[in-house]
Amino acid sequence: MQYYDLTEMTWPEVEEALTTVRMAIVPVGAHEQHGPHMNESCDAVLATEMAKRLAAVLHPQVVVTPTVNMGVSPHHLNFPGTISLRPETLLAVLRDMVTSLQRHGIDKVLFLNSHGGNQGTLGLACASFAQELGIECYYAKTTVAAKNALKEHIHSPLYGHSCEREVSEAYYLAPYLVRPERLVKGDIVDGGRWEGLRPGSPIQGFYRYEEMTRNGCIGDATKASYEIGEAIVEEALAGLAAAVRALLTEPAARPADRALAT
Repeated sequence: MQYYDLTEMTWPEVEEALTTVRMAIVPVGAHEQHGPHMNESCDAVLATEMAKRLAAVLHPQVVVTPTVNMGVSPHHLNFPGTISLRPETLLAVLRDMVTSLQRHGIDKVLFLNSHGGNQGTLGLACASFAQELGIECYYAKTTVAAKNALKEHIHSPLYGHSCEREVSEAYYLAPYLVRPERLVKGDIVDGGRWEGLRPGSPIQGFYRYEEMTRNGCIGDATKASYEIGEAIVEEALAGLAAAVRALLTEPAARPADRALAT
């Protein structure tokens, strides 16, 4: 794969790349428990690998930045090893990254996120940065565009964390993240308060992950496979690439309009 990655470039190489680069892709992940069968770096690694593949498809118009490898994960903190940022900490890091990129002439940024707990902060970041810094700022989940593959292959009523979807993605993108001999289903706590607070409920609010699952997993990771991961990742990449190409071909938004564009 050929792509621009700031972590692997010298400044003269970056200077040359900037003649064609129109957008920076910022991988955003987390460092948090993923049950007994996945490394805690899972989200950061998957965000990084997806960003590299997306950059290869869109080369030479995009560049990948260093990964933000910790995120907003307070709901996982009672499982050993999780490191969580406060939303305001993540927001401050992203602001500094964006203003640095802007200094180098990059005024379009995509936060490519692999951790659901970051979504609210990323929405705030895009709205704030667009209005305050005059940049075009967007965010997306890594697999949001894989609707057909998810519908075909993922059948657990509750999934999204160390499940058949995420383990399959890891099998395809970074198999070293997975302990195949330790794969288990989520040990779900039925009837807990979490059921009335999860996404889609009339009222949503904070709950800790152990209130929902005793082993830190949901879904059924024993059903994961490389083939499912390939289907999900490749459909997601195609959809994300098409969406980014559309943004790159649109006329530049006026500063007052950019908040609405996010």
